[in-house]
Amino acid sequence: MATSAKAKMDGVRLWRNARLATLAAGAPGLGLVDKGCVAARGESIVYAGPESDLPADLAHGEAIDCEGRWITPGLVDCHTHLIYAGDRAHEFELRLAGATYEEIAKAGGGIVSSVKALRAASEDALMAQTMPRLDALIAEGATTVEIKSGYGLDLENERKTLRAARRLGEARPVTIRTTFLGAHAVPPEGNKDTGAQIARVVEMMPTLQAEGLVDAVDGFCEGIGFSHAEMKRVFDQAKALGLPVKLHADQLSNLNGAALTADYNGLSADHLEHTDEAGAQAMAKAGTVAVLLPGAYYFIRETKLPPLELFRRHGVAMALATDSNPGTAPLTSLLLTMNMGATLFRMTVDECIAGVTREGAKALGLGAQTGTLEAGKWADLAIWNIERPAELVYRMGFNPLHSRVWKGQ
Repeated sequence: MATSAKAKMDGVRLWRNARLATLAAGAPGLGLVDKGCVAARGESIVYAGPESDLPADLAHGEAIDCEGRWITPGLVDCHTHLIYAGDRAHEFELRLAGATYEEIAKAGGGIVSSVKALRAASEDALMAQTMPRLDALIAEGATTVEIKSGYGLDLENERKTLRAARRLGEARPVTIRTTFLGAHAVPPEGNKDTGAQIARVVEMMPTLQAEGLVDAVDGFCEGIGFSHAEMKRVFDQAKALGLPVKLHADQLSNLNGAALTADYNGLSADHLEHTDEAGAQAMAKAGTVAVLLPGAYYFIRETKLPPLELFRRHGVAMALATDSNPGTAPLTSLLLTMNMGATLFRMTVDECIAGVTREGAKALGLGAQTGTLEAGKWADLAIWNIERPAELVYRMGFNPLHSRVWKGQ
């Protein structure tokens, strides 16, 4: 890309001679613009649209010739467990031999094995192990990444995880959103007492919030996790603290987790393979985003598809995310996630691209800040060497990213 020598004193930057997928509200499909331009001042977009309509006062900013490349919003990974220690490759072998997710968990594997590994690792060690995973997401155009805790399960180690997540956002040019997932499992010392763990979670929450470590609260509502009633206790505490909620819901069975999340105006309900029509209706009414995780579906060889037709029928926004974690989705590619969303879940190209941009941002409560190319949003851009947007969903194991812009830089 050639850069103009001209630059206005007010710091406007222009990405010209581009094709845009704006994902703008109200625009049909992906909001395509054939001969487009994006202008930014500082961290924010001040114009995105046809170059012929570019306001005259922006026309002489620092110009970057995109040479006909496509620009989309920067990608958003709205559901990850990116911070963990070690791996669970041995469980992968057990699963190949026929063991189920529930059997592995009940035998002391699963989340509990990751708890032991994370507790043994220092904060610096967690940073060092996680950085390559974060860098892989950034290298494919991610500008916003959610990171959950949930492998510490006590105050010291949940704090350690969330502090590491904050530090990752300082070490790399990416927006990190933190989610407290203390209601992920019962720790090894907990004697399988779910109620006692919920009490600990409720007690931890104000401390972690006061330290500025929590953007949202999550839980695992499942037969091998926590009950509907137990999650209500967590959500009641989050509501009292003014923290938004989300939930691992209806993945292995229907405990009405989607409807529960909607009752609390939750940001998102995630997984959702077993969600019923009542759950979909409740999500639509509350504006709760359905976060679909095809990497986990693929990796643990699930057979029940999430009810996409119900979500479409009732107008539930659908996001896609990697679910990057050591046990059920060791995945660090949003491009491959989109392909899986299309091939496994039969999502359309438009749904897949919206799912890792506009809808992913909504699932993090950042719909007003990022996820589309519109004036007032952060200047988060992904610039691609492609001929049509469908290539982002169609290819496997190929990264066509030309360059990435985070908050104008």
